[in-house]
Amino acid sequence: MGMNKTQVPRVVLCDLDGVVWLAHRPIAGSVEAIAQLRQAGVRVLFVTNNSFSTLDEQHQALGAIGVPATGDVVTSAMSAVTAIKPSWRVLVCGGRGLIEEVRATGAETVVVYENRPVSGSFDAVVVGFHREFDFQVLADALTAVRGGALLIGSNYDPTYPTPDGPIPGGGSIVAAIEKATGVTALITGKPCAPMAGLVRDMCPGVDLADMVMVGDRDDTDGAFARTLGCRFALVLSGVTPDGKDVAAD
Repeated sequence: MGMNKTQVPRVVLCDLDGVVWLAHRPIAGSVEAIAQLRQAGVRVLFVTNNSFSTLDEQHQALGAIGVPATGDVVTSAMSAVTAIKPSWRVLVCGGRGLIEEVRATGAETVVVYENRPVSGSFDAVVVGFHREFDFQVLADALTAVRGGALLIGSNYDPTYPTPDGPIPGGGSIVAAIEKATGVTALITGKPCAPMAGLVRDMCPGVDLADMVMVGDRDDTDGAFARTLGCRFALVLSGVTPDGKDVAAD
């Protein structure tokens, strides 16, 4: 049986960027809302497509605004490495968080913008948001994928919300590499199954009808709720403009 609109959920899955904060600046009311949910006995699990920051950086940033979150953060970098084997050689086109997670698998990790010129073959190219992206990164990723490497995208978000407006997101970088290679990436973050699997593993014994996903993108957060089979609550503090038709519950 589905949860009715007044029933208190057991777990709230909460996006970070555009929901809790913008560039780590708290959105008005977000910290208080999280505290109220926790006081009511609701677990708040932060589910973010941000693969740039490390898990510890996410914990520290949330703690700095008054939201303890150790053990309650799931990132798209964590989802990306579910597709990697420890025996692989991996070319990482991403930030610190993605690099850390790939290294933790035991795979040989080559960071594309730290190892120029890149040489040799790769089993996978893993892509996330990074400001070092340039023509050479694109060329090295193209060579690796054309050489047989699996193309993995941590997420497909085209933009990333900031206080000054959206900037290109990790999905824009993935799309550029897809276009150059002619290969469709395996996307692992929201709204895809690998991220959903991580959330299920972190919420054992919780019926999906007792979860609500809160996010600012219907195409990412709303679709993720539909992948999981839980309800979706849209906020308008991120990238979705007021008045746009979405499939929120």
